[in-house]
Amino acid sequence: MTSETDTRQAAHTPTTAPSGTPAGFQDPDRFRADTLPDVRRAGVGTVLISEWDAGSPERQQAMAEGAARAVQSAPLPDGLVSQVFLTGTDGRTVLAFGQWEDGPAGAAQRAVGAGGARGYRYYRSLLPQGGQPEPGCVVTVSFETTGHEAARQLVDGLLDMMGGVQPGSAETSRTGSGGISSNFHISEGGTRVFNYSEWTDEAAHQRMVETSLQQGGAVMNLIESIPGVTPLGFKRYVTPRGLVRR
Repeated sequence: MTSETDTRQAAHTPTTAPSGTPAGFQDPDRFRADTLPDVRRAGVGTVLISEWDAGSPERQQAMAEGAARAVQSAPLPDGLVSQVFLTGTDGRTVLAFGQWEDGPAGAAQRAVGAGGARGYRYYRSLLPQGGQPEPGCVVTVSFETTGHEAARQLVDGLLDMMGGVQPGSAETSRTGSGGISSNFHISEGGTRVFNYSEWTDEAAHQRMVETSLQQGGAVMNLIESIPGVTPLGFKRYVTPRGLVRR
């Protein structure tokens, strides 16, 4: 599997802002700042996801910090559960991941989605059966699919192969090798599958890439056997910025 995904160029680059909670942060009792979202949180409906190419480490940091500061200092839309921005370990990309309540928040979702995000729905997950450590790295894996049937067949096939357990967790190896969870989302049109995968660190995922995710292995053979599925590669992200509802 290659390390290239389709990325979306941001419409503009926000100005640089200092890290941490800004003075204008209005809801300290309702939201936590600069933390990862609960990706399987109950009550979430639409998930708005985009990946931007900033072009350089300096612009990448400015984009993530500026976008987070804008969210933290502005009035928060009704129905917002989380809006988090993460920086890619490639020094270029920024992941925007926004969760919205399932219900009458469509207008707010459409307003944010107009900025270039694609709408998804959470579908299923691979999970550790033991304790879940704190994620230190988020890996996004994207697939193009020809419709909802192909998308579900891909996710269901992977979960059946793994027995519902995350590869690399303590339940699938003697000591555990850093895998925490894989959380599959299907786009509203059925043309994309997005895996938000949690790992202890970047090195742990790289070890998995070099062993279980090689061409000709069981995982890649399964993916290639499903009609209407095209792998788009992966990206690794760290350093969350933004807000998550308590």
